[in-house]
Formats: sequence, C-alpha cells, structure tokens
Amino acid sequence: MGNHRSMTSDAASSSGPDTPSRTSATPESLDASGSPERPDSPTAPEPATTAGPAADSSPRTAPDSTARRAPANRSLRTRAGSAWVALVAAAIIGIILMIFILQNLNRVEVTLFFWSFSLPLGVTILLSLIAGTLVMALAGGWRIIQLRRAAKRA
Repeated sequence: MGNHRSMTSDAASSSGPDTPSRTSATPESLDASGSPERPDSPTAPEPATTAGPAADSSPRTAPDSTARRAPANRSLRTRAGSAWVALVAAAIIGIILMIFILQNLNRVEVTLFFWSFSLPLGVTILLSLIAGTLVMALAGGWRIIQLRRAAKRA
C-alpha cells in the first residue's frame, strides 16, 4: 500500500518529456502571474534547435496585425439569399394574417365620413393596419426628401 502511494506521488510530481518540470522553473520562465509560460504562447521564445542553418534562437514575436488570415466559416450573403429570406418571412406573415382573418369573420359596421359599410372584423383591422403603414411611409418619405435637399445645399 505504501508502494502504491509512492507511485502516485512520483507520477504526480514527475513531469513527462513534453511538460516542464515544476521544480526547474526559473524566474525568467515565469509569466506575470507567477506560473510557467506555455510553450504555445505567442510571446514565449522558441526553443533553439541544431537542425540546420534555418534554426533561429531569436524570440518569437506576435503575428503581424496586417497579415491576412483566411476567414473561418464566413457566411455568404447575397441579394438572392436575402430575397429568399424576405419571401419566406412574407409567406409566414401572410399565413398568420389569413388565420387571423378567418378566425374573425364577424361582420362589423364601419362608418367613415359619409360612407357606411359592413366588413368582417379581420378585414377591417387589416385595412386599418395598411392605412397606418401608408401614413407612416408618407411621413418617412417626406423626411427623406427634406434630408436630401439639405445635403444638396451643403
């Protein structure tokens, strides 16, 4: 049992060939937090090798910020793709509106100025929604025209 304990403590305290030993950490190899620097860190010096004239013992620097990198999983957005998304969204909204109109078929009396007519409730609400949208579009269009005139003067 004592032998098993020594094997466990030896395995925990010993380091393999790829990991630095805890006892051999010098103050130069510690980072700001006091832990040993990782070999894959961009600021850690590269190990010197004698494998040929290309071996360089200079410290490894951070990659150049102007270097181009290949984008990972870049999504392609095209006008055709956007049109399909808009078409699907319009179809879903249309289906919801049809369900709303079919569920609200009770007829209501609508009076506007001197006109009086009877429409299903769902159609009446839909027409009022369209009228409100047109009024807001007119107000927004007028503001765009004002801003364009001001930009031409400047």
